[in-house]
Amino acid sequence: MADHDLTGFDRSTFTHDGITHRILRRGTGPAVIVLAEIPGITPKVLEFAERVAAIGCTAVLPVLFGTPGREADPAVTGRLKFGRYMASSIWKVCVSREFTVLATGKTSPVVTWLRALAAYEHERCGGPGVGAVGMCLTGGFALAMAADERLLAPVLSQPSLPLALTKSRADGIDISAEDLAAVRGRCERDGLRVMGLRFRGDRLVPGDRFAFLRRELGEAFTAVELDDSAANPDAALAPHSVLTSHLIDEPGQPTRAALDEVLDLFRTRLLDQRDAPAAKTPTTPGAE
Repeated sequence: MADHDLTGFDRSTFTHDGITHRILRRGTGPAVIVLAEIPGITPKVLEFAERVAAIGCTAVLPVLFGTPGREADPAVTGRLKFGRYMASSIWKVCVSREFTVLATGKTSPVVTWLRALAAYEHERCGGPGVGAVGMCLTGGFALAMAADERLLAPVLSQPSLPLALTKSRADGIDISAEDLAAVRGRCERDGLRVMGLRFRGDRLVPGDRFAFLRRELGEAFTAVELDDSAANPDAALAPHSVLTSHLIDEPGQPTRAALDEVLDLFRTRLLDQRDAPAAKTPTTPGAE
């Protein structure tokens, strides 16, 4: 694919606590925060956002790193150019105080900003609450955001933090004990459902991570685990990106079924519940 010129997406900024990021939006209806994977908001991520808008939601994409619309497929850009772009995005994340990459049992500071964005978009777009999908490095952000009661449909696509360098890092996810307890309480009290997606052979998202989520959240965690053979064989990298690069967008394909399950979660929790009472004002830290 070529670079996407962002046609069809509105552009603005959002500021909270002195931190400003650019925002892309498309669609109308309840908001879904779409958090891009490294290296950024690629044309494939924008395609996913278009799917979210097509079901009747507003896709909201914060620009946390990378250049929105820039193609990142090494088969298109060449491996050298791809490597440089990946390295520049990873470097920005590693040096930024907004992201916690290696520490276990911690919620990245950017989640406070994302909760504020979700609150703003809920007020702006209406509906019973907000959805969120995180991908790769941002996968766990969607879980931590769900400590806020406005977040009704969290999706963790290939959540890759903390980096699974040891057994202890593999058996966990980037969320503080306080936030995890809040999410667990919502699952037990409110029927919150958390969805996770991964390819079984993905070393960045080991099976121990999903086992941890099953232990912590019980039946409230829905794991969509796909064989590596289900990944798009034309993708240049190993099976990883369930909803973007490794999606085979054809009926009957496991990755298409996974995409449909994600969209169905947004329909059920955000669209089918539009006449239900709005989410309560949260009391969780950083959610104001």
